[in-house]
Amino acid sequence: MMQEIVEKIINGYALSKEEVIALWKNTPPEELYEMAHRITQQTMGKGFDTCSIINVKSGNCPEDCKWCAQSRHYTTGTEVYPLLDTATCVAQANYNRAQGIKRFSLVASGRSLSTREIKSLAETYKAIRSESDVRCCASLGLLDEERLRILYEAGVSTYHCNMETAPNFFSKLCTTHTQEDKLETIKAARRVGMRVCSGGIIGMGESMEDRIDFALFLRDIGVYSIPINVLQPIAGTPLAKVAPLSAEEYLTTVALFRFINPKAYLRFSGGRIQIPISVVRKAMYIGINSAITGDMLTTIGARAEEDMQLIKEMGYSNEMETTWETEDSI
Repeated sequence: MMQEIVEKIINGYALSKEEVIALWKNTPPEELYEMAHRITQQTMGKGFDTCSIINVKSGNCPEDCKWCAQSRHYTTGTEVYPLLDTATCVAQANYNRAQGIKRFSLVASGRSLSTREIKSLAETYKAIRSESDVRCCASLGLLDEERLRILYEAGVSTYHCNMETAPNFFSKLCTTHTQEDKLETIKAARRVGMRVCSGGIIGMGESMEDRIDFALFLRDIGVYSIPINVLQPIAGTPLAKVAPLSAEEYLTTVALFRFINPKAYLRFSGGRIQIPISVVRKAMYIGINSAITGDMLTTIGARAEEDMQLIKEMGYSNEMETTWETEDSI
């Protein structure tokens, strides 16, 4: 019966919510993980997609997202600064590309960036592209088609805009913008020619059924790169005292995301530092096949080097041609 379900998914069958819930409730965890592993192997192969980011504008965000240290609604002591200069961004992009990381994204706090700020960052992207073959991504808030086109023409191939959580749960975590606002940004990004990266955060008090709804929502809007952040509770935010997920709950979530999104890159993202290495390895076995990684220039350590070794040890390949498939418009 289980092998039958796996074969159906591999051959393009889309599970219903009821079928996913039945799998979750009626399948022993280790069996569930093995099923997800087989799906990952058959639908995604050995490619592992890597990206790195730089926080190009920090703090003082007007939005009230309950998980975020950069919201000015909460006192968290986060650093506040305006747009970084081009030289700093280029140096960071080159540094991480030299370690084998394939994508580089500028990430900014705030609901949106002005046209002036976007034009400034467009020049930064052009400078980055002139020095290496790194693929450029952007995560710059809620943007319209005009500003997204400026970025696309500067070399940005992927736009990141997280949906964050299930549609029925989002309003409990943020009231200053909606998922519909985010969808409009995603639609605009696709219209100008960009691919889309969109995931969210687990462990914010949602139920497993909420996570299943979230994975189904991402499937419905055709996302093929899904960052799965794990909440890192931050003092001063409303979610500061949320209890952490158990290893089983985290791994089961990864497995269910793979069942629902068999052809998506499921991406290690924020909060990974909290996860024991044994669980990290298990998640990669089950279905995680991409990651945000990379060292900051001023940081002593070997996160990128360690990740590249781990990718190899787990049987994945970090070759440059790895990418997610062409998306349909929504």
